[in-house]
Amino acid sequence: MMRSYWFGDVEAGVCTRAEGDPDVLADRLNSISTSPEDIIPPDWRMARECGAVNDRAEYLEKLREICIHAARGRISASFQEKDTELIQMVMALEGLDQAVNQLAERLADWYRILHPDKGWKYRPRDSRKVLARMEEDSEGSMREILEGILKLRETRARLAGEISERAAIILPNSSRIVGGLVAARIMTRAGGLFRLAQLPSSSIQVLGARGALFSHLTQGTPPPKHGIIYQHMRVHNAPRDIRGKVARVLAGRLAIAARIDHHRGVLDPAFIEEADRMIESAGGRR
Repeated sequence: MMRSYWFGDVEAGVCTRAEGDPDVLADRLNSISTSPEDIIPPDWRMARECGAVNDRAEYLEKLREICIHAARGRISASFQEKDTELIQMVMALEGLDQAVNQLAERLADWYRILHPDKGWKYRPRDSRKVLARMEEDSEGSMREILEGILKLRETRARLAGEISERAAIILPNSSRIVGGLVAARIMTRAGGLFRLAQLPSSSIQVLGARGALFSHLTQGTPPPKHGIIYQHMRVHNAPRDIRGKVARVLAGRLAIAARIDHHRGVLDPAFIEEADRMIESAGGRR
């Protein structure tokens, strides 16, 4: 039985050296596939018998160089995946949401201190109404921060639209079921389209509900019924008593849609029609 290593092939005690530069040997290393029970760790003496190295120090140095080249190749390949940019766009959107919300709340508190007769009649966290009033009588740094928040909101709206458009291309079936923005967010939380396509529907259903799930596991609170998927109107518009059922059926269809998106990458009208019928029968109306 022949066994392949980065430095060559060993068969019947005879080693045939593998030729090539570090990139070629790195590709060879990445291509070697062996079941765990058949793995026999190589010894540097085997590489010496192949003529690949002269001593153990050279073996370790070459192996280090090849592993670095292999890692760089894998990283480069991951950056070329079609969902990589979409994930970064979603993360940028989440960063914008966090920045806008924090700035808006901080500015609203500042305004309430300067104008207690105007700002305190709104709820403490209702910063949108306070910001709307601030446009009339703010000045100086407060005015500049307010204008910055409004510009960030416009940027956020444009980015959300671009995410939906990109998701319709990368996640055609998932986007048709839950909408481009929600589909992109679920994919991002899963770690990419490949990982999303591997998840069971039960995991997809609670993606984004880490805090509630941790509380359930550690404190015995009720388990979460939904995570990011709640953002879709079919779930949050459903009656409370069937909301969990709708989320479960929707997650089941989304799990299949993710697999179709990953393996085929094209819209499947028959599947979408069947998925809509099942979700509507569960109570999830559009």
